Amino acid sequence: MSTEEFRKEQKFVTDLYLRLDQLRDQAERAVRGSLREVGSGFQARLERDVLVAEQSGLLSALNAGENGLCFGRLGFSDGRDHHIGRIGIRADDTERTPLVLDWRAETARPFYLATCHTPMGLRRRRHIASRGRTVTALHDEILDLADAERTGHEGADADAVLLAALDAARTGRMHDIVRTIQAEQDRVIRSPHRGVLVVEGGPGTGKTAVALHRAAYLLYAHRELLARRGVLIVGPGPAFLGYIGEVLPALGETGVLLATPGELFPGVHATSADRPGAAAVKGRAAMAEVLARVVADRQRLPETLPAASGEEYDTVPEPALEIDHDDYGTLLLDRTMAYGARDRARATGLPHNLARPAFAFRIVDALTGQLADRLGADPYGGPNLLGPDDVAQLGKEIATSPAVHAAIDALWPPLTPEGLVADFLAGPTHLDDSDAALIRRAAADRGKWTPADVALLDEAAELLGEDDAARRAAEERERSRRIAYAQGVLDLSQGSESYEFEDEENEYLAAHDIIDAERMAERYEEADHRSAAERAAADRTWAFGHVIVDEAQELSPMQWRLLMRRCPTRSMTLVGDLAQTAEEAGSGSWERVLDPYVGDRWELVRLGVNYRTPAEVMEVAAEVPRRRDPAYEPPRSVRSTGVRPWVGESGDLAGAVARAVERERPAEGRLAVIAPRPLHAALAAVLPGAGEGAGPDLTREVVLLDPRQAKGLEFDTVLVVEPGAFAPSDLYVALTRATQALGVLHSPGALPAALAGAPTGVLVRR
Repeated sequence: MSTEEFRKEQKFVTDLYLRLDQLRDQAERAVRGSLREVGSGFQARLERDVLVAEQSGLLSALNAGENGLCFGRLGFSDGRDHHIGRIGIRADDTERTPLVLDWRAETARPFYLATCHTPMGLRRRRHIASRGRTVTALHDEILDLADAERTGHEGADADAVLLAALDAARTGRMHDIVRTIQAEQDRVIRSPHRGVLVVEGGPGTGKTAVALHRAAYLLYAHRELLARRGVLIVGPGPAFLGYIGEVLPALGETGVLLATPGELFPGVHATSADRPGAAAVKGRAAMAEVLARVVADRQRLPETLPAASGEEYDTVPEPALEIDHDDYGTLLLDRTMAYGARDRARATGLPHNLARPAFAFRIVDALTGQLADRLGADPYGGPNLLGPDDVAQLGKEIATSPAVHAAIDALWPPLTPEGLVADFLAGPTHLDDSDAALIRRAAADRGKWTPADVALLDEAAELLGEDDAARRAAEERERSRRIAYAQGVLDLSQGSESYEFEDEENEYLAAHDIIDAERMAERYEEADHRSAAERAAADRTWAFGHVIVDEAQELSPMQWRLLMRRCPTRSMTLVGDLAQTAEEAGSGSWERVLDPYVGDRWELVRLGVNYRTPAEVMEVAAEVPRRRDPAYEPPRSVRSTGVRPWVGESGDLAGAVARAVERERPAEGRLAVIAPRPLHAALAAVLPGAGEGAGPDLTREVVLLDPRQAKGLEFDTVLVVEPGAFAPSDLYVALTRATQALGVLHSPGALPAALAGAPTGVLVRR
């Protein structure tokens, strides 16, 4: 082995880290210096805040490059030579010479795509492994077979770097794959498709990693747009978001919003769970029409008035609402008035709360006419005695009457999404009895939201709209106050001028000569310096530049309505596997999801290589989907561990799990126990120190999960407990989480047919 090549690479990496330290020190000093500056003017504060934001973002990117800063080198046949890393770094010279190329740069692409058949101009590709700042290994691939130069680091197996990464012990956090991106993954990551890109693949095909690296690539390629609009990444649950949370920061990207479907309505964090079947009812597309009818029901007309006691009518009077006015006695708001006002308000096409002023205006106008007819009537049959000014004054008095406002509120009340949905769930309407019974919520559970409720809240918000007239009026009053104050300052400045030296040849500029009060007030307005992700998290109407959805097959039609509102440009990357659909309201097909929104203007790509699950485990797991579809073909596993999955039976599951954990716990890495939720209390008692609960600590050596929590995660060793209690899709997920070894424990006679029928030798019995 050539020690000279090793020495050269170590020197380069050492010098590169020195440059990284230099850049980081410059950024830190710039931030500290800016924060120490105290500017008295708005412009000074703005410049300071912008500089701090820019340098803080640069510092985050530089800190992200600390581990694995440089991982590759490209030697081109024309003599060019480039190192590849997770961020780009330039030398401190007049030419700003690139020291290491960002992996997302176009020049870096041959590192992932070049082959001996298509070398893309490459002579040699080198993989550089390091620990901290120390180079630990070099692996060279010769792409130009005519190259006679040998370095001593050539490997016979071109996949050695990939296999080493796949065999590495898990830490409980997903790592980036910039060193090992494969050609089929690179094509997806850099796809130029601007609409909806669907990435489908079975377990272990790297769908999630590809989606995250695509987010990083898009932020690199379209920095200006996406930095302003932001990127939303939606994952199935808190455990999953914790698992992937360090990938993008490790790539220098921090301005991304990660959320679960239960966190997409500002101010609501959905932590409750629905009863079986309830989420499916709430997730149906028809719920949009149901909620629209619920809102329409709140736009009421006066009810029929009962006859007074002992009184008889020849004809039933028109229903009317009696309004006791302090000055003018009783006003009658009859059904005809209310019907006309309601029709006029609905004709505006505005959401409920925004249409309310139109309804109120027509009611006030009708009541004013009624009162004018009463007060201005000529007893001798002549024209109305009130003039236009008199009628206008009556209108003002009607419009400010608390009793009139109360009547308007009764017929067209202001509504909130939370109040409307809570009322609906307490007494569901416009549903058949069985569906209504499934989603009905007890009074004690009012305001306890589930993930399926969030889509209903968002739909309700669209139907209701937000009447922000009061807020805008308050802002305008505050703006007028600031302008008046600024004008006072300018007047004081002008009045304080000294005219002691009246020299017509000299002109002195004062503040009032170069700025007016309005401009002066604007300069002292506070600017919003939150990141796009921070502002988006607080704004339900925020339109993201790009949306990525993991486990996309699990979302209901109502949840898709919510997400499509978040991304009106339909720039989305959806990753999932229809064979792993577990939610009752989940997607049956991508066409069914996307056709209502983009028609056929979407692209589907499939990943067919399983990088995570060993062939021995995949052979067992594939029997589950084959029970439903005998033609099912799982993704092809790239490696084999030689370790056969095993199955055991015990009448004492908790004890058997405890013994199996001690026996199977890897020397390095993580072990997951995946069991039905009802068994968790008993298992947690025999697994002290294990991570468990709604948001388990995945960095623990042992983690206790249910199948839904395990979606998208991976562990060195997995124990699946009582698989007969799992739905087929959940069982398939549970069996495919292992990167090294799989064990199955079940009660006597409770092994599912898909596993009981496994061929002898495929599933070892213990």
